[in-house]
Amino acid sequence: MKVISVKEPFATLIMNGTKKIETRSWKTNYRGELFIHASGKNLAKEFLINDTVLNLIQGLNMNYGNIICKGTLVDYIYMDEKFISEIKKDFIKYECGLYEVGRYAWVFENVELIYPISVKGKLNIWNFDGEYEVIKKQKHR
Repeated sequence: MKVISVKEPFATLIMNGTKKIETRSWKTNYRGELFIHASGKNLAKEFLINDTVLNLIQGLNMNYGNIICKGTLVDYIYMDEKFISEIKKDFIKYECGLYEVGRYAWVFENVELIYPISVKGKLNIWNFDGEYEVIKKQKHR
């Protein structure tokens, strides 16, 4: 299956459903299921020091070096001023990405947790051919 490595804490925020858009400097023609791999490195401190993100990750365990979930990449959107002004209306969404004209917003849906798979990440979209198991959602009583 195809995989994209995402730096922490954003991989975990995708996994838990807080982050539905991953921002990238490049586009892809790929659409479909994609594993999210939590990179072995976290974001540069100057980018991470953001009260909103710090509050979102408080108490969460980071998943460095693991494939942690899979989702469906349904689209990418070229960021222009209009798109960015719309994103800014959703403060949390805006604070969880790098929204600049000329970048791309990768839109994810149907994210499912999997049992973590320890693997070294790679640049761009890459392939993982190993086994995985989806974690079944608990039903609330």
